[in-house]
Amino acid sequence: MKHTSTFIVIRFVQIFYFCYPTLMTVGQDLLVIDKITHDGTIMWSNPMTGPEVFEVEFKSHMNDGWASQWNNLVWKSEEISPSEKFEAHIPMYFRLKRYNLSSSLPLPISDSDFYDNGTPDAAKIDLGRMLFFDKELSGNRNISCATCHHPLAGTGDLLSLSIGEGGSGLGPERNTGLGNEAVLERVPRNAPDIFNRGAREFTSLFHDGRVEVSEDHHQGIRSPAGTLLPPGLDNVLAAQAMFPVTSATEMAGQSGENSVADLVAKNDFIGVWNALSLRLQSIPEYVNLFILVFDDIQTSNDIKFVHAANAIAAFEAASWRFDNAPFDKFLRGEPAALSAIQKKGMILFYGKAKCASCHSGPFLTDHAFHAVGIPQIGPGKGDGFSGYEDFGRERVSNNPEDRYLFRTPSLRNVTLTGPWGHDGAFRDLKQMVLHKLNPRESLLSYSKDQAVLPSRSDLDETDFKVMDNPDLISNLLNSNELETIDLTNLEIEQLIAFLHSLTDPRALNITRDIPVRLPSNRSFLE
Repeated sequence: MKHTSTFIVIRFVQIFYFCYPTLMTVGQDLLVIDKITHDGTIMWSNPMTGPEVFEVEFKSHMNDGWASQWNNLVWKSEEISPSEKFEAHIPMYFRLKRYNLSSSLPLPISDSDFYDNGTPDAAKIDLGRMLFFDKELSGNRNISCATCHHPLAGTGDLLSLSIGEGGSGLGPERNTGLGNEAVLERVPRNAPDIFNRGAREFTSLFHDGRVEVSEDHHQGIRSPAGTLLPPGLDNVLAAQAMFPVTSATEMAGQSGENSVADLVAKNDFIGVWNALSLRLQSIPEYVNLFILVFDDIQTSNDIKFVHAANAIAAFEAASWRFDNAPFDKFLRGEPAALSAIQKKGMILFYGKAKCASCHSGPFLTDHAFHAVGIPQIGPGKGDGFSGYEDFGRERVSNNPEDRYLFRTPSLRNVTLTGPWGHDGAFRDLKQMVLHKLNPRESLLSYSKDQAVLPSRSDLDETDFKVMDNPDLISNLLNSNELETIDLTNLEIEQLIAFLHSLTDPRALNITRDIPVRLPSNRSFLE
């Protein structure tokens, strides 16, 4: 048989054309085709190193079209074995594509990537768990952190926009409340997941990054409290835990309903935190737990809300660390951890689809802020002429160039964290992927059925004010920084399959994190 030795470089994909049997040398690379068995199995050895994927295409006759078949992925190994079998006659012509991902894939995650090297104090974790689920920390004592970040809902609430203080129920079953206690509005942004937020690289939190590490700000952290942010916070995750209790819509309630809500209405951060500290100081079991955990607490009067925030952060960091997904196993040297379709999706993710241009690093986020044209739903943040827009990062930076920019979300456990988008505009992960591939088409054809919003007539009337306004849609289109990427239907399915490989199986059931009882003796049921 004739041996063809064509060598082509297309972007990062190297393609070899050859016929069996062959020995090909290209530069320092050596590829040896050992044999083809009677059933079409290809055996070869490969002394090249690095994370590489080999894709075989074959045909029986010169004029036939190429057919694809996958071989095993090599991770710093000298042999590819065993090979896939071709469901065809013994092929006579082969084409081998080698994808070298060594410059794209992140290093495996390790304990050193996390606060306390991944092992916060156990008693501190337990205290944080109780506080996280305790409604004692809300103005009207009717909502907890867990209401919108629940283990049964992927540390979110499965809603596009949360129903905060005044609502009742959990997840999609949560209602907007009754009578005078009903909510006044939906929470303007989607409740983000809390997976892996104990990793040190998460230095910016909330969709607009309004709580973030910054040497130029008080206590080294930029926050809505400015110079009022108290000392003693363990990290930025603890700083974030200080603020949901200061939101009337989320946890505090409305002015006139309770003393905490009255302080919120006055924008009195210190007053809010002190009032909640007094509640904790009045519960003997909590006092004993705080004394046990914190060396600087000797009596109930020493308990500050900073201590509560530090404990909550420890619980979140330790309990919701997930870094043993199939993709993690692959990164640690288990090539069989990913299926064939997931490997193809990985190639697209780090190549043609350009997902990794933003979703990079070990947690698949660049932690930067981007405008990607997500449809704007819900009440917004009072921005723009209509009052229904959300200017995103501009609200923090006061820079008009940051309008409509939002923080790149991590894709860890992404299949569990919908609805997706800063406002939860997409209930279907495939629709979210399609939006990223073609934001213009997605935005112009957005289906309101994608939103997961408990219905109430007055709220329904304002849910799509932006999406019903061509001028406001045009603003989103003009801000979009993503290019259109053309993928086939098969490639889209491969890409989504790779996204599934980012889910740690342990995250599928985290009901173990729900406490049996609370020191306040309040119910944590919704």
